[in-house]
Amino acid sequence: MKKLRLKKGAIIGAYLIAFSLTGMSAFYVSQNMQANNPTEEDIEYVNSSIIDDDEKDREVIKEDVKMVKPYTDENVQVLKYFYDYQANADSQEKSILYHENTYIQNSGMDFGLENTFDVVSVLDGTVVDVREDELLGTVVEIKHDNDFISSYQSLSEVSVKKNDTVKQGQVIGKSGTNTIDQDLGNHLHFELYKSGEVVDPSKYFDQVISDTTEKSTSDNTTTEDTSDNSNTNEETE
Repeated sequence: MKKLRLKKGAIIGAYLIAFSLTGMSAFYVSQNMQANNPTEEDIEYVNSSIIDDDEKDREVIKEDVKMVKPYTDENVQVLKYFYDYQANADSQEKSILYHENTYIQNSGMDFGLENTFDVVSVLDGTVVDVREDELLGTVVEIKHDNDFISSYQSLSEVSVKKNDTVKQGQVIGKSGTNTIDQDLGNHLHFELYKSGEVVDPSKYFDQVISDTTEKSTSDNTTTEDTSDNSNTNEETE
């Protein structure tokens, strides 16, 4: 068998071809890497926020809700006030109702005007009761957030029904008369309840509800602390 020998020139040529192919491959790889990795000049920097300013404002701003009075006519007057045990004699006298030879402490406020006036909801809420009462006349009760319930009595007309959702300031009826407050004539008897307890409405009108809630909680805490201290003193004695 004869052995084949490659000429020296052929061997050198083969090396040159292989070297050229390796160099071309390296060049194309380098070009692809540069294309996939942008330079400093290709990068665009943005100084503004990526969150829309209006959207941020909508998220942050939360309007405080104030309780409005149960009427809109500026001519409406207070006829009877809520009976306060700590008030002076003159104020208490203006908070007494008289019915069938009996003096009754007023558990709400009475607002009157010669002519019939619109009665409105003091807060957003849900109507929980609409009824006719022998003494109080037509009654509408509305449940609100923060454990408030408002009661509108002696109405001559009603424009809502049970389970209706109402907005603050929405007309729910019109003033009228009732049996227990006949001497007051055309009026609205309004009562306000907080956590099941009747409260003085005048202390909540035009007040931010969250503030009044915090104040009520603080007052209850103070009362409890005073009671605890009193009990401690009694035990010490």
